[in-house]
Parts: sequence; structure tokens; C-alpha cells
Amino acid sequence: MKEIIQKPSSNIVPSSKQRFPPPRSRGGFLIELDNMEKKINKFVYWTPRILSIIFILFLAIFSLDVFDMKLGFWGTVLGLFMHNIPVFILLAVLLISWKHEIVGGVVFILAGALYIVMILMNVLRNSFEWYMLSWILTIAGPAFLIGILFIINWLKKRNNQKEALIK
Repeated sequence: MKEIIQKPSSNIVPSSKQRFPPPRSRGGFLIELDNMEKKINKFVYWTPRILSIIFILFLAIFSLDVFDMKLGFWGTVLGLFMHNIPVFILLAVLLISWKHEIVGGVVFILAGALYIVMILMNVLRNSFEWYMLSWILTIAGPAFLIGILFIINWLKKRNNQKEALIK
């Protein structure tokens, strides 16, 4: 007894494992969404890192006023070191944050909050001047922005890892 094997006809409904209709390779909606998601991921990944580098360089510029003090060689070296302690700390945090974004998020937000507290303590000891608000916006604002971007990156990375575990 021979079994009769039939060829599948063209009007068979695809199984649930098959994609129907198949995604288009060029200009397709699914491809565009995937590319847009990749661009957003790159933006969220690189923006806090690049802004951190710019912010750290901006803070380092403030230490150049030590050259106007006429302190001599060793006095200038010591002055540069003292003025750049926050820069060294934030640089170390950036290096750690490159892999562990939550560290950068927390530390940059805390750095912005610490700067605001220091300005407020100065206001309590002395008097309030309106230009101090521009100091807060100039220093604490970018620190808060960088911290928030690092946290967004950490959340996005964590969600992607959860989705990968589910699949």
C-alpha cells in the first residue's frame, strides 16, 4: 500500500509561525520603525556621554583663573589640582557610567543638587544676588540634564534586557 502525498496548494492559510504578509525589504513600514528605534537608541546612548565630556571640559575651564594669581610653579600646580577636584571626580564617574548608566544618573543629579545647596548656603551667609540664579542654571542645569539622560538610557537598556529574556 502506497500512501498518496499531495502537494500543498497555493491557497493554504499560513501557520501562526509564519509572517503574513512578509515585511518589505525597502521602504517598508516595519523596516522604518526598526531603523527609527536604532537611531533613538544611539541618541539615548551617546547624548549623555558627549554632554558629560563637554560639561567636564566646561568646568575645567574655570580652573584657568589660577594663572592670574602669580603663585609660582608649585603654587599654580597645587591651585590647578584643587580647582580640578570636581572635574576629576566627574571624570571618574563618567568612566564608570560608560558601562553602568545608573551611577552616572544618580551622581550627576546629586552633583547638581549639591551645587544648589552650596549656593543656598552662600546666600544664607551673605545676601542674595540675582546673578546667582544664572550660576545655578549654568552648573546645576546641565548636571541634572545629564543625570536624567543617563537614567533614561539605563531604563531603556533594562527594558531591552527584559524583552530579550522573554523572547
